[in-house]
Amino acid sequence: MVEEKTLTDLPHKILETAAKAGIEASGEGRSGSLFHLNQETVYSAINREFEGRVEVMDTKEALRKYGWLSDYLWRAVKADADEYTRKVAEEYSGGYFMRVFEGAEVDFPLQSCLMIARKGLEQRIHNIIIAEPGSKARIISGCIVEEDIGGGSHLGISEFYVKESATLNFTMIHNWDENMTVRPRSAAIVEAGGSFISNYICLRPVRDLQMYPKATCLGRGSRARFNSIIYGVGGSAINVGSMIDLQGEGSSGEITSRVIAKDKASVTAPGRLLGNNAGVKAHMECRGLLLDDGASIHAIPELYSNRKDVEMSHEAAVGRIADKEINYLMSRGLPRDEATSLIVRGFLDVDILGLPPKLKAEVDGIVDSLVEGM
Repeated sequence: MVEEKTLTDLPHKILETAAKAGIEASGEGRSGSLFHLNQETVYSAINREFEGRVEVMDTKEALRKYGWLSDYLWRAVKADADEYTRKVAEEYSGGYFMRVFEGAEVDFPLQSCLMIARKGLEQRIHNIIIAEPGSKARIISGCIVEEDIGGGSHLGISEFYVKESATLNFTMIHNWDENMTVRPRSAAIVEAGGSFISNYICLRPVRDLQMYPKATCLGRGSRARFNSIIYGVGGSAINVGSMIDLQGEGSSGEITSRVIAKDKASVTAPGRLLGNNAGVKAHMECRGLLLDDGASIHAIPELYSNRKDVEMSHEAAVGRIADKEINYLMSRGLPRDEATSLIVRGFLDVDILGLPPKLKAEVDGIVDSLVEGM
């Protein structure tokens, strides 16, 4: 593993591509950074003012450094869950290990980038994230492929461990292309009083994407939330769902998704909430917008409980842009394409992610650049 001294030592084209997935090459506004290119980690560092509060390094390096870390490996995600987890269990190139120290409150997010820049590569990644008791932090992770490499695949395992009274907010931005097959597998274990928020954004074409992250709220009063913003375009086949297993007394969960399908894209959005203890509260909301007759959206909300004293609900809606909205904007002088883009931008509401103002502005900029001229 050869690491660069700074992120800006990487080729300009690589950094320019990474910026489309929210990666800040200067490291400004970030507490730490890791960059994994093809099959190796080429950069990892903590900004000096955050030393002793967070750490980030390649997963393999972390496993060599900390003997106790092997107890977390394949605990949240099972190695034999499917053919993709088995492949990563057999061999993986690395990934990121991130840890937020006990009691640390980190204002600036950690960032990571997983990039493919080699044609036909099958990238296998294993990430482990630990938020120690009483800590509070945010992570922004960009997964991206360099343009025109002609296809490849990404198999990514991510295991999250949110300890007692810790808060972890994780935002993942996928920026693949129409030749990529993508199979993330992730799960979180949340202890008493802990809070795990997972934000997912996918706005670029992808040949075949399937993921179904799970959060298990083990402790009393634990919380989990999954938010997703998905724009299916071209011939993309996207199946992105999530599940929250509410095992702790008084635990709560929420699943919120915004889905747009255009051209021949097919988007499936399954969601499952399991109420397995007293006092559980959970809600699921899926809104879909169809822009073309050839596109499809399949929302699958599912609730399950074996306890009488739970509060669980769901709502789902799929429709099209109302003609009156288009006509109103056109009457104000906007061409139809611009009117459509403006409505789509409003539908892809980044506010549901609950990001702090500065990070929200960054993600807003990414959404704007991708929707512009659609």
